[in-house]
Amino acid sequence: MKRITWAIITFILFIASSCSKSFLEQTPQGSLTSSQLATPDGVENALVGAYGLLNGNISGTWGNYAPAPSMWLFGDVAADNAHKGSVSTDQSYMNEIEHHTPTTTNDNLSITWKNYYEGIIRCNTTLSLLAEVQAGSGDKLTDDSALVVEAEAKMLRAHYYFLLYRLFVNIPYIDETTSTADAAATTNDVDVLPKIVEDLQFAVENLPDDHPEGDVGRVNKIAAEAYLGKVYLYEEEYTEALELFETVIAAKADLTTMAFEDNFNISTENGEESIFAVQHVINSDGSGEDANVGDMLSGFYGSAPITCCGFSQPSIDLVNAYKVDADGLPYLDDSYRDDPYTSDLLLTGDAKTNYAVDQTIAFDPRLDYTVGRRGVPFRDWGTMAGDDWIRDPSYGGPFVGYKSQINEDDFSANTVSGTSEINGLNVNIIRLADVYLMAAECAVETGDLSSALTWVNAVRSRAATLPEITVDGSAAADYNVGLYPSFASADYARTAIRFERRLELAMEGHRFFDLVRWGIAKTTIESYSSFEGTYLSNNADITFDESIDTYYPIPQTEIDESNGALTQNTGY
Repeated sequence: MKRITWAIITFILFIASSCSKSFLEQTPQGSLTSSQLATPDGVENALVGAYGLLNGNISGTWGNYAPAPSMWLFGDVAADNAHKGSVSTDQSYMNEIEHHTPTTTNDNLSITWKNYYEGIIRCNTTLSLLAEVQAGSGDKLTDDSALVVEAEAKMLRAHYYFLLYRLFVNIPYIDETTSTADAAATTNDVDVLPKIVEDLQFAVENLPDDHPEGDVGRVNKIAAEAYLGKVYLYEEEYTEALELFETVIAAKADLTTMAFEDNFNISTENGEESIFAVQHVINSDGSGEDANVGDMLSGFYGSAPITCCGFSQPSIDLVNAYKVDADGLPYLDDSYRDDPYTSDLLLTGDAKTNYAVDQTIAFDPRLDYTVGRRGVPFRDWGTMAGDDWIRDPSYGGPFVGYKSQINEDDFSANTVSGTSEINGLNVNIIRLADVYLMAAECAVETGDLSSALTWVNAVRSRAATLPEITVDGSAAADYNVGLYPSFASADYARTAIRFERRLELAMEGHRFFDLVRWGIAKTTIESYSSFEGTYLSNNADITFDESIDTYYPIPQTEIDESNGALTQNTGY
C-alpha cells in the first residue's frame, strides 16, 4: 500500500488554462516545498490539485482509461449498455471487466485504485496545509474562506472514496490526521460509508450556494446536497435522501425548460442542468492532460472525423430498449427484443452496400442523441457510415457512442492537435434529470407514487422536445415519447423508473451500479448475454456470480505492498 501512504508535502500541480473555466486558470506550478505551500495561496493551489484528479488522470494522456469520470468501462461495459468494442486483443484486460472474470492483476483495477487514492491524498494534503496555515503566525484565510476550502476538499474526498467504494467495497480509509506509519498499517475491514457521509454533511453545511462568478466547476451546496442524497439512496435511507433531492429540485429551474442535448455540447456545458461536472480543458500549450483523456478510446475509426480508437460501443440491447409502443411508452418487459433492430449487422452483398435506415421504427428520440447508427446524421459529422466508422463490427457491433464526442466545428479549439480523440467536453457526475429519477425512486419507497409519476413524466416531457433528426427531409425514426397516465402499483413504478434511468442516463456510467444496488444484476446481465450473444459471440455465455461479481478484487500489487494490512475481497 506504499502508493497511498506517502503524504504529499511536495508534489507537482499541473493546472489547466481556459478562458471559460477560470478557477482552473492558474500558472503552472513547479515542485513546491512545504514552506512555500503553507500559505493561503499554497492552500488554494493544493485545492486546485485536488480538483485535478476529477478527470481520473495523474499525468500524460495515454493509459488512464479505466478511471475516466464517465465510468464507461465499469458503469456501461460491465452492464448491458455497451461493449468494450475495438478488437479483442486491444486493451485485453478490459475483456475481463465485460465478461465479469476479473483477476487480481487486471491493470484497469490497479490504475483506478492508484489514481483515485492520489485524489484522496491531494484532498488530505489540502486539509493538512489549511490547518497549518490557520494555526500559524503568518497570513491566514478568513474564517469563512477556510470553511469553504475545507468543505470543498471534504466533498472531493467523499467523491473519490465513493468511486472506490462502489468498485471494491472493502477499502482502507486514510484522512489528514493519518500519519505515514499509521497509513502503512491501515486495514480495509472498516465500512467507509459513514466517513463519506460525514464529509458530505460537512460540505452541505459549509459550502456556499454558489462561488464568485468565473469560478466555474467548484462544488457548491446544491452539488453536496445531491451527492449526499445519492449516498443515502445507496444506503436505502430513502426519507433522508428524498428530503435532499427535493431541496435540490426546488433550488433549480424546471427540468422541462432545459435541453437534453445541451449536456453533451461543449458550447452549452455547465448549463442549468449541470450539478456536479468534471471540468475538462485543452491546455493553453495544446496538451490534453486536463482534458477528457479517460474517454479518448471512444473515438471512432476508419473514415470518421476521429479515427481512434473504436471502444465503448452501445449494445444492440440498449438500442432496442429505446423502442416505444403506440402510446410512446417503452416496453418494460423483454418484448423490446422482439424483431430486433440490428442496423446492417446481419446484411451482406448488395443488401449491405445499399442499406437505408428504416425510418418507420418507433423510437424514443433520445436514441439518436445517445447512439450513432448507420444512415442517420451524427452531430455535424455527416451521416454515420456504418462499418467504415467501426473498427470491427463483428466484435463490437454496428453502433457508436454519441455523448462523449463533440461537434466537428469545435475540434480546432477543443481537441489536442493531431489527437482529436482527446477533447475538452465536460463529464456530468450528477445532473438534474438524474436527481429527478433518484427522487422518484425514493418517493416510491416512501409510498408517494404521485410524486414519483410527476418526476418521471417531467424527464419524459423534456425528452419529447428533442429536435427531430432527419434523413432526406423526414424524421430518421417514428419518434414518440408518451407520458405514463398512472403508476398503478409500487412494483410497476419501480420498473418504470429503472427503465427510465437506463434511457435517460445511458452511456453516462450509472447502469452497472444501479443494477447492483437494485439487486438485479445477475438476472439482467445473464438475460442480456443470452440476447446479445445471438448476434455477437463475444457477449455469449456471460455468467454473473452475485457472491463476488458485485465488486472487484483488490489489486494484487496493493495487497503485496501492504505487508499484510490489506485483505483480499472474498472470492478472489
